Amino acid sequence: MPKAHNPRRGSMQFWPRKRSRHSLVRVRSWKDEKQAKPLGFICFKAGMTHVMANDNRGKSITKGETIALPTTIVECPPMTVFGISFYKKSMFGLSKSSQIYAEKAGKHLSRRLNIGKKRQDIEKVEFDDLRILVHSNSPKSVGTKKPKVLEIALGGSKDEKLAYAKEKLGKSLSFSEVFEEGQLVDTCGVTKGKGFQGTVKRYGVPIRQHKSEKVKRGIGNLGAWTPKRVDYRVPQPGKMGYHQRTEYNKQILKIGQDGKDVNPKGGINRYGLVTGDYVLLHGSIVGPKKGTFLLTHATRVKKSQKDAFTVKSIQ
Repeated sequence: MPKAHNPRRGSMQFWPRKRSRHSLVRVRSWKDEKQAKPLGFICFKAGMTHVMANDNRGKSITKGETIALPTTIVECPPMTVFGISFYKKSMFGLSKSSQIYAEKAGKHLSRRLNIGKKRQDIEKVEFDDLRILVHSNSPKSVGTKKPKVLEIALGGSKDEKLAYAKEKLGKSLSFSEVFEEGQLVDTCGVTKGKGFQGTVKRYGVPIRQHKSEKVKRGIGNLGAWTPKRVDYRVPQPGKMGYHQRTEYNKQILKIGQDGKDVNPKGGINRYGLVTGDYVLLHGSIVGPKKGTFLLTHATRVKKSQKDAFTVKSIQ
C-alpha cells in the first residue's frame, strides 16, 4: 500500500488571516469605464432560490436546454449622493484635497456622520480626479436606520465625471442606472463570522487516532526547535471568518422593481419581504442574510460568461 500523503490543509492564499475592520468593504481598484456613471452599488443579501433558465453557452452539454440555476436574491434600494471627494496627484499618488457636500443631507445620515454646514463652490476646486460619496437607504427588512457610507469611483473623462457628480449631488441613484440585465459583476463582501475555533474546523487538520497523547483535535507539535519561534504557517486555534472577499464574474440574471416575483408566502426566511428593487444573481454570495455588500463592474470579464443564461421562470 502506498504511503499516505497528507499535505498541510487550509488555504494560505489569504495572508495575514485578518478579520475585516468594517462590515462594508473597501475597494482598492476600480474598472476603467468610458461612460460617466458609478462603478459600484450598495446592496443587501436577502436569501437564495432557484430559477429555470435557458443555457446559451456555446460549448455547454446542455446548450439550448432549460436548466435549474441557484440564484441569490439581492435587495437594492436607491442610494443617495450626499457629497463629492476631490483628489490631486502627488509624488505618492492621488491624495484627497477637498470634499463638497449637498445642501440637504439624508434623513438618517447624522447617525453616521457630522458633515457640518460649510459649503465650497465646486467651480473653484482644482482636482485631477473625483469620486462621489453615497449612503445607503436600508430596507425595512434589515431593521436599521443607520446608513452605510461609501466613496464610489466614476467612469468617463475628468469633465464628464464633474458634470455627472454635479447633476446627481443630493439626488438618488437607482440600480438600473448603474447596471443592466445580463451584465457580469464582482461581489465584494465580508464573510460570516464563526467566532473562536480550533485547528480542525479552522484549517482542516486531520483528527488524530484515539491513542494519541494530550489532544485528539489538535496538531502534534508546534514545529522545529530552531529557529526558536512558532512559524506563521503552523495551524493554531483562533478567530475564524469575517474576512473581506471578492468573487469575480457573477451574472445579473434579472432586475425587478418589486418583490412579488421572489417573495414566498410569509416572506423570505430570516429576512422578511422584499419590497423595493431587487436583483437575481447567479450563484451564492458571501456573508449572512441582511448583510451589506458591494456590487462593482467586473474587472476580469470572460466573454464566454456574458449572457450565458436567460431566465424563463422563478421557482
